[in-house]
Amino acid sequence: MNVLNQIRKLKQAGKKQIALLIDPDKFSYAHYKKVFAQNTFDLIFVGGSLITNGDFNKTISAVKTLAGSIPLIIFPGDEFQMAETADAILFLSLISGRNADLLIGKHVIAAPKIKQAKLESISTGYILIESGKLTTVSYITQTLPIPNNKPELAAATALAGEMLGMQMIYLEAGSGAEESINKAIIAAVHNQIEIPLIVGGGIHSKKQIQNHFKAGADIVVVGTYFEQHVAL
Repeated sequence: MNVLNQIRKLKQAGKKQIALLIDPDKFSYAHYKKVFAQNTFDLIFVGGSLITNGDFNKTISAVKTLAGSIPLIIFPGDEFQMAETADAILFLSLISGRNADLLIGKHVIAAPKIKQAKLESISTGYILIESGKLTTVSYITQTLPIPNNKPELAAATALAGEMLGMQMIYLEAGSGAEESINKAIIAAVHNQIEIPLIVGGGIHSKKQIQNHFKAGADIVVVGTYFEQHVAL
């Protein structure tokens, strides 16, 4: 399975995709069995900015059982979040920040491990967007998000990522964000890039998902909502 090719083909066909994000710290097999029974997902992301009591590898194995043929992609919070049984890993570079470790530093450590694990690596430009409060990802990465009233800055950052060779762009409001990313930012980024656009954070309704799709997102990620609910 080549996950990136699958994502590209669906984008070219104009088909939007919904991804479920699972945090190993919040994973319960019984709960997510109900989530999968009542919802349809195109992609599964597993990972978290900070894992304190969850078992990453056990979570991957359990989610793989639940997900069946749905592509399972690691969404790493650090270079240690890796499992050979996943289908792919987002090779994230935090291009909205100026933290050298998250632009290239940790990647140097992770790259040989990813190659040894024979994981499909998808180069992804990761862009944090202001969401109304300090999120875990902003705190852990020690980076300032792009203001939510600066769509031109988000668009230029995404375009630079594409020109640097990124294969996807991920606009992130953060886990538990008070506000999801506004349509002006999504539209501005969509209008500047050709590669797949992922949008996540602060999403808790079908209407928000559809609004993000209309604005130009190719993939919408829902995570925190499903930690407490079994269906949208």
